[in-house]
Amino acid sequence: MTDGSADVSRRAFLQTAAGATAASAAAGTAVAQEEGTDSGGGGGGGPPDFGGFLDQVGNFEGSVTDATGQDSATVEVGVEANGGAYGFGPAAIHVDNGATVQWEWTGNGGGHNVVSAEGGPLDSGSAVAQSGVNYEYTFEEDGIYPYICVPHESLGMKGAVVVGTDYPTQSTGGGGGSSGPPEVPGSAKMLGVATSSVLVATLGMAYIFMRYGGNYETPE
Repeated sequence: MTDGSADVSRRAFLQTAAGATAASAAAGTAVAQEEGTDSGGGGGGGPPDFGGFLDQVGNFEGSVTDATGQDSATVEVGVEANGGAYGFGPAAIHVDNGATVQWEWTGNGGGHNVVSAEGGPLDSGSAVAQSGVNYEYTFEEDGIYPYICVPHESLGMKGAVVVGTDYPTQSTGGGGGSSGPPEVPGSAKMLGVATSSVLVATLGMAYIFMRYGGNYETPE
């Protein structure tokens, strides 16, 4: 083979190799874009995280009463729980931002009141025993509002109001909330290996052609 033929062969080979490499890269980009599109985002919060505040409340079993979509909601004061009429019913309720919650006394269990735990805005004043709506509050900020009946807090007379959509939620990851680098999809790993193999083979063959010029002895 002449030097001119070797030059032509080298150029043809390098063009072919470049085309293969570009095609492989394009395929990788397409797969990455497709996988990025498939990984849809979440939304809408999750189970409220009360931080253990309601764990010892006799009439709380983990569920939160949904009163969203309403301008007002009612919580009874002095329902049967915690060994007597020492409960709020429901113990946990979810309302929209701007909704009003009314606390309605049943007249049972003696004097009760509604007071925020941890320095929140709720405060119905001194404990009262008469039945009826003795306190109401309009919530204007998202969050979780825990509260107690001061005379019967030690018995477990506690409640909580979840407001809006921006509030602490329970972790569902099951791994203690540790955050690490995102997991690389298996298809992306395989594509990376294949692309690397193509590049290595291309470079290897290019080296051979550049080193020996494509002039091979033809056996007689």
